[in-house]
Order: sequence, then structure tokens, then C-alpha cells
Amino acid sequence: MPDRDVPAVPRFLPYGRQQIGDADIKAVVEALCSDWLTTGPRVAQFENAFARFCGAAHGVAVNSGTAALHAAMRGIGVGPGDEVIVPALTFAASANAAVYEGATPVFADVEADTLLIDPKSVAARITPRTKAIVAVDYAGQPADYDALRAAAPGLPIVADACHAPGATYNGRKVGTLADISCFSFHPVKHLTTCEGGMCLTENAEMAAHMRRFRNHGIDSDHRARDAAGTFAYDMVELGYNYRLPDVQCALGMAQLLRLPEWLLARRAVAAAYAKAFAEVPHATPLAQREGREHAYHLYVVRLAPKIDRGAAFRRLRGHGIGVNVHYGPVHLMTFYRERGYGPGLCPVAEEAAEHILTLPMFPAMSRSDVARVVEAVAELD
Repeated sequence: MPDRDVPAVPRFLPYGRQQIGDADIKAVVEALCSDWLTTGPRVAQFENAFARFCGAAHGVAVNSGTAALHAAMRGIGVGPGDEVIVPALTFAASANAAVYEGATPVFADVEADTLLIDPKSVAARITPRTKAIVAVDYAGQPADYDALRAAAPGLPIVADACHAPGATYNGRKVGTLADISCFSFHPVKHLTTCEGGMCLTENAEMAAHMRRFRNHGIDSDHRARDAAGTFAYDMVELGYNYRLPDVQCALGMAQLLRLPEWLLARRAVAAAYAKAFAEVPHATPLAQREGREHAYHLYVVRLAPKIDRGAAFRRLRGHGIGVNVHYGPVHLMTFYRERGYGPGLCPVAEEAAEHILTLPMFPAMSRSDVARVVEAVAELD
């Protein structure tokens, strides 16, 4: 029995957490015991199931969200000399994917209250070299796709929808709003395959191109050759090994069955946060636009300037509350600074990045967990 004079260490609340159950374990074991550990039937099954969930025609499974973004760049034909417009406040992969194909990221600013890519900033950055726009559905709220289309008629849009499976925009599902939509199945995301990702598109030719790209640029995979009774294949372009194994696809299919209930749980946590933070003037949640149903991968608040964000981070972590920061502006990362980017390029994003804080958000959070987080943040004043 613990010493009564020693206070109990509070349970650590991470900012995100996977949820693995018996059905997930059973699905993985069945895949492990099957004839196909990779390039087998579960890949297409998972692609089709996730595409149906999002209302899209074609799914292409890959081994990370970053691989999905890279495949999307290849799918729309981005190459050397091209420019790709990307929001400054995002994970680095949103911009890096363009660099992988020899293109130049052009960083657009974000809206102050949502931290979504600002269509006005996008319009101001379009040049004859602009090949595509990457719209990040930051925190789980869809970007303004209609305004982006209006700002850049005819330009392909890639949705970095890694935060937003299950979200909607004016009644349309995320996964159908862009030319290619990219998702991540990292453990802190809505569903997990340990690591993994998916590209969704309505364009069959783009889908076929991305399938070749994930498989070294080869025009067939092992299962297709096995079914055809042939050994011959051709490498028609330079690709990568971005395949997602059947074992991980089995986990993804099992997880997908529970995604609707997990979305409801995330929205319930967000509603509880919003109600509580209405009474905390120094921590303001991000705005939600009318007509958009949020998926709440992240719950981000903006701290008042009087709050020292670094001190707040340390204090909350010391109390077992796993806050984080999403994100530092990508154009201020060392790699991009060394290539000529620097402060002042995206002032809204740069200012916001000094004050935002990501709070715990995952389906298994209880009411008492939410109350504990809110109380700790309220005491920062």
C-alpha cells in the first residue's frame, strides 16, 4: 500500500492516443496467419472501405501520410520549376512533398481565428509557375475550398486532410473536396494502422499513377502477377516503396468500423471544452466556420499575450497534462531558412505560433479529464 503522505501522481493525458481493442488484435492475427502479408487482398479491401466512408471513388493506400502527400505531388505532375502554395502553419511534410519532386513551396498565410489557409493570401501568391495548392484541414476543420477554387481557377488542389476524416464542408465529405485528398493513419490520428496513409481521388488515371508510384514505378504488383501466372513486369517510371502491408490494412479496416463512434466522442469532448473555455478569458478556442462539420483531431486554444506559453507548457506537462504545439511555421525551420525563407513572410501565422497550445483530445477522454485540463489552463492566469 502506498505511503498516505505521498500524493498520487495524476494520470498522464497525452494530446492524442490510439485505441486498440480485441477486434483489432483479431484482425491483425488473421492477416498474419494468411498467405498474404503484403500486396495481398486486404490492401484493396481497406482502400475501398475507406474510400466509401469518405464518399470517394478511388483509394490508394501508402505507408504514411507523408507518402500520401508525395504520391499526390506525382499524381498531379508536380516537377522541377513548379511552385506549390502551402500554408505556413502545418506539419513540414505538407511542404516537403513538393520539394521531393523538385518544386518550390510558396508559403501562404493563415486566417487569424481558424488558422486555416487564407484564400486571399493564396490569390496574392499565384504566379505563372504555380502548379498546385495544398489546403490543410488544420485541426480537423475543412479549409474554404470554394474560396480556394475561386482564387485559383483551374489549378489542382491537394487536400492535406490528415486531421479531418469524417469532417464535412457545406454537406460534402472531406475526401471529395480536392483533386487528391491525403490522409494519415499515425497512432494519434482518428484511426491507426501504426503508420500509414491514403490518397483519395475521383480520377482513375491519377489513382493508377499513384499505385505505380508507391510500388517502385512498376506496372504490376506481386499478387497481380501471381494471378496472371507471369513473372514479367516493367518499371515505367522512378517510384518508391511506399506500400502498406496487408497486416496494417487489416488493422485499419477494424479501426474504420469504430470511426463513427470515435468522431462522436471527439465532438463531445470539443463541446465540453468550448462550454468551459467560454469562462476562461485567457484561452480562446479556434473559430469554427458555419457549414463545416469539424473532425477534431486537435483541440487548439490561443493563449492571451500575457501568458508565457513556454512556462504554461512546462507547468501543464508537470501536472500530467500532455499539451503540445501545432505548429511552428514551416518557413522558419532551419531547412527552409537556409533556402532563403525567413521572418515576416506570413505574419499572421508567425504571430499565432507564439501563442497556440494543443490540449489533449482523444475519444477515451472522460468528463473529469476535460474538467482537469480546463481547470489547469484556467489557473495559468
